[in-house]
Amino acid sequence: MLKIAYHPLYAHPLPEGHRFPMLKYELIPEQLLYEGTIQPDQLFAPEACSEEAILRVHTADYWQRMQALKLTPKEMRKIGFPLSAALVQREITIAQGTLDAAQFALQHGVAMNVAGGTHHAYADSGEGFCLLNDQAIAAAHLLAKGLAQRVLVVDLDVHQGNGTAKIFENEPRVFTFSMHGASNYPHHKEQSNLDLPLPNGTDDATYLALLDEQLTRILAEFQPDFMFYQAGVDVLATDKLGKLGLSIAGCAARDAFVLRQAHRLHLPLVICMGGGYSTDIRHILEAHCNTYRLAQQIFFE
Repeated sequence: MLKIAYHPLYAHPLPEGHRFPMLKYELIPEQLLYEGTIQPDQLFAPEACSEEAILRVHTADYWQRMQALKLTPKEMRKIGFPLSAALVQREITIAQGTLDAAQFALQHGVAMNVAGGTHHAYADSGEGFCLLNDQAIAAAHLLAKGLAQRVLVVDLDVHQGNGTAKIFENEPRVFTFSMHGASNYPHHKEQSNLDLPLPNGTDDATYLALLDEQLTRILAEFQPDFMFYQAGVDVLATDKLGKLGLSIAGCAARDAFVLRQAHRLHLPLVICMGGGYSTDIRHILEAHCNTYRLAQQIFFE
């Protein structure tokens, strides 16, 4: 059964100017339930991530100041959200959702988090709407508990997974692969194990050929036993922050390729949604829901 982490906190209300990006967290599960792609018992509500799990990745100083709501105004400007106890609770709930999804993936082959993919969070700071790095926390947990030996992070958000790359730069058991817009945020890129910066306007055919070539090679050479997938849909041509040129069909083909590779190799897979900022919410919703539809079809039908 495809298990999916969702909590009402994911759509935590924010001041005007921040609400639109949060709508998708409510609409994705509603759409999937309405169309019958999933049933209510496939959704689970994560609790709060433990301090032990958080501190495997984040520094004690950063975590303690976050908890105490003492991050500085400069730090919060980089993050882009106003600091509040509810926001911190949202972040630790998202992190636990990805960690729980990892446990379900070990059982069922794949699991998903309606939120997550907060790849701009560093060990000691946040930025780009990311406070805690959920995939890094879950990967570190798997390694610490002996549940995985070689973890691959496939980050196909339009923005480089800079925080994830930096967190694992000296960890040979984690391979970070980021395929992103070359001229997009963040302006300072970190060094992933493999970075594939793409020119503005990259189309479906070019994107999919590069992904096929590079991911096939990584899987053969690194031979991971667990995979995290950051499935941001800000690669769409309609995305107001993206600059790439993918269609909704191309985005679905991207997801299908990643999922089929994991299924073929019996590689447990956790998928987090990442970014999506098209002006028309229907484009965001359709592209994200395609990921769930494909996971259901490829792994369970």
